[in-house]
Amino acid sequence: MKTRAYQKRQTASAIRAKKSRKRRIKNAATCHAERELKVRQRTRHKCEDHQRPLLSAAGIQYEVSQRQSATCYGGIGLATAVAQQSGLVDAINRHVERLQVHFPYHESDHVLNIAYNALTDGTCLEDLKKKRVDTAYLNALGANRIPDASTAGDFCRRFESKEQIDCLHHAIDEARRNVWAQQPEEFFDCATVDMDGSIVKTTGECKFGMDMSYKGIWGYHPLLISLAETREPLRIVNRSGNRTSEDGAAVECDGIADYLQSCGFRRIVFRGDTAFSQTQHLDRWNDRGVTFYFGYKALPNLEGLAENLPKTRWKKLNRRVCHAAKTQLRTKGHPVKENIIVDREYKNLVLQREEVAEFDYQPTACGQVYRLIVVRKHIDEMKGQKLLLDDVRYLFYITNDRTSTPAEIVFTCNARCEQENLIEQLKNGPRSLTAPVDNLYSNWAYMLMASLGWTLKAWIALSLPETGRWKDRRRQEKCELLRMEFRTFVTAMIRIPCQIVRTGRRLIFRLLNGNDRQPAFWRLVDVLQL
Repeated sequence: MKTRAYQKRQTASAIRAKKSRKRRIKNAATCHAERELKVRQRTRHKCEDHQRPLLSAAGIQYEVSQRQSATCYGGIGLATAVAQQSGLVDAINRHVERLQVHFPYHESDHVLNIAYNALTDGTCLEDLKKKRVDTAYLNALGANRIPDASTAGDFCRRFESKEQIDCLHHAIDEARRNVWAQQPEEFFDCATVDMDGSIVKTTGECKFGMDMSYKGIWGYHPLLISLAETREPLRIVNRSGNRTSEDGAAVECDGIADYLQSCGFRRIVFRGDTAFSQTQHLDRWNDRGVTFYFGYKALPNLEGLAENLPKTRWKKLNRRVCHAAKTQLRTKGHPVKENIIVDREYKNLVLQREEVAEFDYQPTACGQVYRLIVVRKHIDEMKGQKLLLDDVRYLFYITNDRTSTPAEIVFTCNARCEQENLIEQLKNGPRSLTAPVDNLYSNWAYMLMASLGWTLKAWIALSLPETGRWKDRRRQEKCELLRMEFRTFVTAMIRIPCQIVRTGRRLIFRLLNGNDRQPAFWRLVDVLQL
């Protein structure tokens, strides 16, 4: 049994460590303020005539450092700390059993190796070759070596079924639950689940499981289900290229709803385009308290019902202003595209106005009546400056939300388009929606591991606390990091020149430069107790 003297020594040691950490962070904040002052003084515009160009470096000399090693990815320590403290490392080793012998790598080493590669400007598996011989990068990860490209590809090929990949999903879910548990109470007010498919083009001839999509493109058709509030990929389901967008989405959504409810979310919302309005599932989701907003196909009978609505039911739809100007409005630029279309007399569709209405509708496969929101678009079909005809087109949305106005429901459905930006980020940021391996399951595993780089970005942002005197400012800073593009985040929080010093039992990251995100960086260092 521990004595009282031992407990006092432990408490005193913890207090000294906390004071030491705060002192280091305070010194770092002072250094950052001094650097910012020097930069402002250096970049201040002066009205003077220079006799020679400013870009005129001279006396350049290169030398090789004998002892010190440095890396340009000083922020990788934050990702490593988040992966460890969230329980991701242990969860992967516990749920994902793909190796009979750990010689020397564990499952978490393989998974995080691909995720860290995405976080450090890696665009493909071959980039692991450069990091494998980077001493400072290896020291930053505390590793003697990391798996090379061929070994990483071999690990992906060890996944041979959906059940095995679901084990990796469950491991990430377990760590995600720990990250969400640190969030404030209002975080659990609502969870908005977006779903969509995307074509992943392949150029290989022998990739098992690929097929030709409806666009005539050979490849895969993965399904992405994400959380709109944090932009985290909750599920990535790889499918053959000829599969439809909604194939398998309902089953995955049921599992996600159970997971979100177990995490403590009080309201769950499903959103999707017309392909995901599978009417045979709407009653089940409605009975379990899920709110849904789906696009609905403009069937002839629905268009007939919309045309027969009284004029008093239609209200003008006023679109919101995306960005309010903080200063004086600038003159609109010259419409180059519009002028070319008019001069060459191309067919041009010009939107004149939009109207919105609603009526109750019961789909054939449903036993309940739901709200059907209809948007009527008045479009002029032009050729040059001549009006050919006045066209009217209808868009439909189905929902079980009985409290929001029709306009609010339309804007909520339109907000799902933000997932298109997430898909673009996953394709061109961590390059997770690619197919570098040989078959459907191995490529599915790679997509999930590489997308973990984006998930770690979200977890780093969620680790920022919102309490204290500057609560509103810190909440805004946290939101900016969550909404930040992947490459911008890597530049701001990961790609920081850093000297790696291994001394005793400590691994010291000595930053050699900074940027305007340093206050948030050091707050993360404090909260992660690095």
